[in-house]
Amino acid sequence: MNKLVTALIAGLFASSAFAQTGAATTTTTTAPSAGISSGTSTVTSVESPVSTADAKANAKAEKADAKAEEKSAKADAKAEKKVAKAEAKAKKDKAEARADAAEKKN
Repeated sequence: MNKLVTALIAGLFASSAFAQTGAATTTTTTAPSAGISSGTSTVTSVESPVSTADAKANAKAEKADAKAEEKSAKADAKAEKKVAKAEAKAKKDKAEARADAAEKKN
C-alpha cells in the first residue's frame, strides 16, 4: 500500500513538472549610434513561436471537442424528448385505467 501511495505521489510531481510552461526570456541590447553613446536601449522579447503543425493540431482538437459537445447535446435532447413522450403515455394509460375502474364500479 505504501509503495502504491509513493508511486502515485511521485507521478503527481512528475506530471506537474512537465505541465509547467517555460518562461519568456527578455534580452536587452544597447545600440551605439556612429560612435556617439546616446544611452538608448532596445528591448526585444523572445517567445516560443507556435508552429503551424501545432496550430493545426490545436484547431483540430477544438473542432473535435465542439463536435463531441454538439453530439452530446443532441443525445440529451433526444433522451429528454423520449422521457417526455413516455411520461405522457404513462399519464394517458393511468387516466384510462382510472376510467375503466370507475366503469367497473358502476
